[in-house]
Amino acid sequence: MGSPLPLHLNKSGLRVLGIAESFVRSRPVSTIAGVIMRADLRVDGLAYAHATVGGDDAALAIMGLCRQLDRADVNALILSGAALSWFNIVDLKMVFEETEKPLICLTYGDSPGLEEHIRQHFPCPDEKLRIYRSLGERQKINLKTGYEVFVRVWGAATDEARILLNKFTRDGRVPEPVRLARLAARANLERCSDEKAHHFKIG
Repeated sequence: MGSPLPLHLNKSGLRVLGIAESFVRSRPVSTIAGVIMRADLRVDGLAYAHATVGGDDAALAIMGLCRQLDRADVNALILSGAALSWFNIVDLKMVFEETEKPLICLTYGDSPGLEEHIRQHFPCPDEKLRIYRSLGERQKINLKTGYEVFVRVWGAATDEARILLNKFTRDGRVPEPVRLARLAARANLERCSDEKAHHFKIG
């Protein structure tokens, strides 16, 4: 999906931005973390953004995170899932067109889809359904680790996405940039929660 862009898969300085989130349903905002990692698995950058739990601003949060990092040397984005922060659906086309970087949206299991869940939980689901339907079909990829993942790819071929994911996946099915982004998002969310609790106690 989207016009193919050069991925430079054999480039020695190949870098990707792994994006993942952490949220608690009872809190109004989630934490989204972005980790820049080189092909030698060295971390080369980190930034945070926030999205509304149950909202429709996930794509805007991700684009803001990319602008905050302002790294022209990032070759591609790897996003852990298109439904963040309790059905805050990422408009993948919007992110791809804004960043002008190949985008791999990664999920870890097959499923019948989210439309019924969206209708069940939201009384006015039209915007979420519109974005969700625009995501396109997922493709299965078999990784060198023996695991399979499902991807939606913008700006690159599915085979290029497989090669890229294999470069950044040491074991299991989660690429290292995404794994570290998950940990960073969770740690930041917990830190913010602890700071609020501490402030409440002092006050």
